[in-house]
Amino acid sequence: MKVVFMGTPDFAVPALRRLIAEHEVVCVYTREPKPAGRGNKLNKTPVHLMAEECNIEVRTPRTLRDTLEQQKFAALNADIAVVAAYGLILPKPVLEAFPLGCLNIHASLLPRWRGAAPIQRAVEAGDKVGGVTIMQMAEGLDTGDMLHKGEVVITDDMTGGELHDKLAEIGAELISEVLAERKKYPPIPQNESETCYAAKLDKNECRIDFAMPTDKLYNKIRAFSPYPGMYFEYEGERFKILAAEKAKEQGIAGKILHGVSELVIATGDGAIKVKQLQRQGKKTMTVEELLRGFRFTEGVIL
Repeated sequence: MKVVFMGTPDFAVPALRRLIAEHEVVCVYTREPKPAGRGNKLNKTPVHLMAEECNIEVRTPRTLRDTLEQQKFAALNADIAVVAAYGLILPKPVLEAFPLGCLNIHASLLPRWRGAAPIQRAVEAGDKVGGVTIMQMAEGLDTGDMLHKGEVVITDDMTGGELHDKLAEIGAELISEVLAERKKYPPIPQNESETCYAAKLDKNECRIDFAMPTDKLYNKIRAFSPYPGMYFEYEGERFKILAAEKAKEQGIAGKILHGVSELVIATGDGAIKVKQLQRQGKKTMTVEELLRGFRFTEGVIL
């Protein structure tokens, strides 16, 4: 089968790898390289890099609403397009360009968690089960008919990063199964009454409010680990918390209860014990490693 692949981040790489092995990927669409670092060097997306390694044509249009871009897309004469966290809206002429349309690898059990950040929002909400849905794309936001699903248990200590990696592999397996035997997976409409919106991650929500209930804060810390990371500020420095556990102690919200041999901070109704963090400008380390040469003053309120 001739396939056009459209994706951008690490999440999309396993699916692209699988499709390259099993089909003819005629072109890859991804987001354009962005400047980063001190020298503003252009960084290509993970999907871009993999496609180049496999000598597949890569296109990075800023929009697909342009008529000429739509014509170039249709001229590929593929059978189907497969989309995985691409990052651009696909207008109707693109959705209808190929005989089998466009399939999306969406990282949630639709109709739950439509939108940009389904993985993090599922963990943040305390969901016990997550998954991937292969859907036939329509013009609305993740509104198309569902074709195939795969589930994964979200354990109480699983981070957003860990769930991301599991779902990326599941997505690759599911899209392989759908393309291998398309008739086996009839379209199922979504129940609109069961939908919720997975809002895009906002850096403004990454600063920790220790007045939050312990369970809610704990879930948000693991949901945002390793990226973008929840943080607090202490003596003018930013500290990202990448791993923590719930503690039974209590105190004024934000108060450092222990800061010498361990780091325990009071929340709205309990406390969290920090296990792993990243000091501003430094590498990630365990609290034990940090406290060998650093101390938090007990009693300080963050």
